[in-house]
Amino acid sequence: MPFADLLDRIGGVGTFQILHSLLLAFPVCMVACHNFLQNFTAAFPAHHCQPLPMPSRNITDGISYHELVRVTVPTNQRGQPEKCRRFTEPQLSLLHPNATLYNVTGMETEPCVDGWVYDKSVIRSSIITEWDLVCDWSSMRQMAQSVYMVGVLLGGGIFGGLSDKYGRRTVLIWSYMQMSIAGTLVAFLPNFPCYVIFRLVSGMTFSSVMLNTLCLMLEWMPVRGRTLAGTFIGYVFTFGQILLSGLAYAIRDWRWLQFSVTVPFYFFFVYSWFLQESGRWLILNGHTDRALTNLRRVATLNGKRTEGEKLTKEMVIAEMQKEILNRKSTHSLLDLVRTPGMRRITGCLMMVWFSTSFAYYGLAMDLQKFGISIYLVQLCFGAIDIPAKLVAALTMSYVGRRVTQAMFLILAGTMIISNIFVPLEMRILRTALAALGKGCCASAFMCAYLYSGELFPTEIRQTGMGFSDMNARVGSVVAPVIHLIGDHIPILPAVIFGTAPILSGIIASCLLTETRNQPLTDTIQEVEDRRMKKNWKQEEQLKLEAMSLTQKVNTSLKDVI
Repeated sequence: MPFADLLDRIGGVGTFQILHSLLLAFPVCMVACHNFLQNFTAAFPAHHCQPLPMPSRNITDGISYHELVRVTVPTNQRGQPEKCRRFTEPQLSLLHPNATLYNVTGMETEPCVDGWVYDKSVIRSSIITEWDLVCDWSSMRQMAQSVYMVGVLLGGGIFGGLSDKYGRRTVLIWSYMQMSIAGTLVAFLPNFPCYVIFRLVSGMTFSSVMLNTLCLMLEWMPVRGRTLAGTFIGYVFTFGQILLSGLAYAIRDWRWLQFSVTVPFYFFFVYSWFLQESGRWLILNGHTDRALTNLRRVATLNGKRTEGEKLTKEMVIAEMQKEILNRKSTHSLLDLVRTPGMRRITGCLMMVWFSTSFAYYGLAMDLQKFGISIYLVQLCFGAIDIPAKLVAALTMSYVGRRVTQAMFLILAGTMIISNIFVPLEMRILRTALAALGKGCCASAFMCAYLYSGELFPTEIRQTGMGFSDMNARVGSVVAPVIHLIGDHIPILPAVIFGTAPILSGIIASCLLTETRNQPLTDTIQEVEDRRMKKNWKQEEQLKLEAMSLTQKVNTSLKDVI
């Protein structure tokens, strides 16, 4: 509304917007690394029980390690050592060339009481090898990821409301510091419970950085630059995934990998003090003097210093008078469902965010299931986002947000379900379909961040974004549980992961309104006014169509008479 006019007067999309977006982008790249980090820090290497000690040194003379494993560890039908059992006594008969290795009927076995031997040719170190999270403890890996996602969920709810109350910049500065400390502690604390606790704290920071970054960018961006800003952040997140594959390939020790993706946040914390608080938020919260100062700085950087000097406190207040008067002094989650327009927006976005995250993390957080190098799969899963997000950016710009959101959700679900009909042996095809599905989910995510930021009004934008993000994180918490169900019914995860985005895409296309080339709303009242105006136009159109039909019927009757 009027604030968009102020931005146009002081340069529109200028030098300030470009520099501001770049400074906000670097942390997004690194939180993307943190988000997918457990694919590598918690990777499962090949492993088997520690072989039994031989009863006599003479027996072990001339026996290779491979033969020692052969006589002390059972072998499965694929010819590989069992991961969680070993013989109670060495079975020297298995050294015979004609022995059937996987037929161990009558041979007693026991758990791996002396520990495990890990294949460190690919994964040199992970939390799995350090704390022996295998066999009976293997579910701890999924539990750790779910706890991280609980942190992301909590962060969306907590930091969304805090940034509406205390400002986007203030919460963002705190978040950089929190990630620096939590990430460093994860890298150096000695046990699994500490790892889980501080991964939860890191997850909270992920939500805060993503939400406040996008909000700061959108609120300093004129109408014509919003799609570009949302697309830019989407690509930065994609680059973070690709960067992670390279870092993980180069740094095979999980602690040093964790530390490497955390160190940059100390630098981000230092320069974040030079970021500008949202002028729109400052005005609506009564900090007009600070807003005026920021607007003049922006004008100077954009080469519009004269226009900036013409701005006065009275002028700024007059431009935003309607929004200031309509703004409530305090807000709560209830404001998201208090009015009909907000109920429709909130309900639809709950489904969109849940299903997108649910399908996205269902695909992206279990790379080892494809049977291909996890570094290559991570690279492919990141690279597929480049064309997918380009298509999303073009459709958002030329077709609209609503169609883009629905289209990519439905495509994602279709790709996931189609994998049900591909044989397990066709690994390349299965990986390709999963990558395409993940790319569609990433594009749907990119659209959801931009679309939601445009649908929610300024006075509760971060509260709404935080609540939407919480729904997304519920989906990401539930996704690992669905994978566990797949151990009993293999087809079920794909059906569930695919159906959810298809249903939400259909609902979004039917109930949400288009925001392309529309000014941001600042108050809940504006949302309701826009809804009423749309309903009025629909009623008028129906009346005109009814009158036209009546006239045609009358004309036909006259002709008959």
